[in-house]
Amino acid sequence: MEKKGLPLKEPGLQVDWRESFQGWGLSWIGLLNNQKGEWWLLAQVVLICAHILPSWSPELLDAWSWPAWLHVSGLMLFVVGLGLALQGFLALGPSLSPLPDPKPNAALITSGVYGRCRHPLYRAVVICSVGVVLAKGSLLHLALFLLLVALLNGKAHREEKRLCAVHPDYLIYRSNTPAILPRIPGLDWRKG
Repeated sequence: MEKKGLPLKEPGLQVDWRESFQGWGLSWIGLLNNQKGEWWLLAQVVLICAHILPSWSPELLDAWSWPAWLHVSGLMLFVVGLGLALQGFLALGPSLSPLPDPKPNAALITSGVYGRCRHPLYRAVVICSVGVVLAKGSLLHLALFLLLVALLNGKAHREEKRLCAVHPDYLIYRSNTPAILPRIPGLDWRKG
């Protein structure tokens, strides 16, 4: 099977999920020198965890009541994002890595959710963050969302440079498949 000139991951192959959580290359030395992009991961974790902070600015919310339908819409969007994250995790299988540098000998996955978007896990994080912003109606969470988008954009660009070096077919895949969210500036680039 081929799509856009790239080999596809064969559906139905048995995957040992323990392999997904091995071989990431995380180390204290890497954390100190950012050898495999550890600082990108650390910043991403901090920004994601900061989403549990309480809403700010309370005086703004007191002056203007945040509509209940936005709370509910935000929660629903958050759940959709979690579902998309699960799809991305399952599709990557043993190629899963939290670092922007790919695992050695990891397969290039271009089918399923990766056929619609090059970075579906980042897309899921962005959608979850939008859900939190809507659910909380908070300026703090809007700022966290904007920082997270900028960070994921930078992390994705680093990841793509490494993927181009390891998988020459990545250039074709990149030119035909949206990055994070299609047609949104800063979240979709089809060239370097």
